[in-house]
Amino acid sequence: MKTKGAVLRNPGEKWQIEEFELGDPVAGEVQVKLVSSGLCHSDHHLRTGDSPAPMPVLGGHEGAGVVTKVGPGVTRLKEGDHVVTAFIPACGTCEPCSRGQQNICDEGARLLTGLSISDDTNRAHTHDGLPLVQMCMLGTFAPYITVNQASLVKIEDDIPLQAAALLGCGVATGWGSAVEIGGTHAGDTVVVVGIGGVGINSVQGAAAAGARNVIAVDPVPFKLQMAEKLGATHTFASMEDALEAIGDITWGRMANTTILTVGEIDGSMIAPALALTGKGGQVVVVGMGNFQSMDAQMNLFELTLLQKRVQGAIFGGASPRTQVPALLNEYRAGKLNLEDLVTNTYRLDQINEAYDDMLAGNNIRGMIVYGEDDY
Repeated sequence: MKTKGAVLRNPGEKWQIEEFELGDPVAGEVQVKLVSSGLCHSDHHLRTGDSPAPMPVLGGHEGAGVVTKVGPGVTRLKEGDHVVTAFIPACGTCEPCSRGQQNICDEGARLLTGLSISDDTNRAHTHDGLPLVQMCMLGTFAPYITVNQASLVKIEDDIPLQAAALLGCGVATGWGSAVEIGGTHAGDTVVVVGIGGVGINSVQGAAAAGARNVIAVDPVPFKLQMAEKLGATHTFASMEDALEAIGDITWGRMANTTILTVGEIDGSMIAPALALTGKGGQVVVVGMGNFQSMDAQMNLFELTLLQKRVQGAIFGGASPRTQVPALLNEYRAGKLNLEDLVTNTYRLDQINEAYDDMLAGNNIRGMIVYGEDDY
């Protein structure tokens, strides 16, 4: 079928709305009509060149919709099912999946190649015949996607699809970074640095887990106000501003966990994050940096003697097929707020404006909502 989407031809350029050819599902694949797509900072890394994806690329990896076609051999899904995209596929049979670590499934090695899990070919092609890479094997900046069933999680029909799209990346990653890989316990002190589409859900997760102090750090006042609304007990404009106050709040114990959810990670951020973190605590690094960046600053004397840890995290350290249903239960119970996460919605042809808003700090999460003109 012919459809349209937001395509990046070269790093440094703007997203262009282009018509492209989307193939029908082959063995193990389905086609999905999307309702919405979240606008994540990770897709902006394609534009800056920080993520090394082949070009041209169809952006987007956070979406939700309804299955419209089913390929041969598909057992998990049927036409009419409501689904959320998972930017990490979960095959269920590789070694990481078998030990319960679906978030680091071996199929994730294909994330920035665009090659189909089913047959190592491209399912999308540009109007001028070039293979079109689908970001994270998804490409949700288009109203239709053809993807492997391993990249989708079925959800119940009672969940609003527009809000459910956020579960595919921002909500699951943020919540899991506090609750799963972050291991927040009742009474803990948790610091979240960077209150965007991921960090705001680390705040929600830490609060739901019973943290005594949930400390949000961001230079944008509007974001700190939203953090307070969704569970933060204290807010600061910078890690430097927070340092002395956290010592006072915790009687010198400092944070159990500091979570770095800024849009662009830099190695210079590790040392101040560790300074906010107490003995035996950890810094969870969630935001992405340039793929060539090798340098990080930290006090090695302090790292050893105070037994601190620096921990990477993808999808919040949780498995998509267990985390998405679990988060929906939190939503039904009133412990997870999805509605307030979306600051502004946009048409597909407003995508560059939407990313300008993100970079200006105007959004917690922007979202593309597809209309009848897009299908």
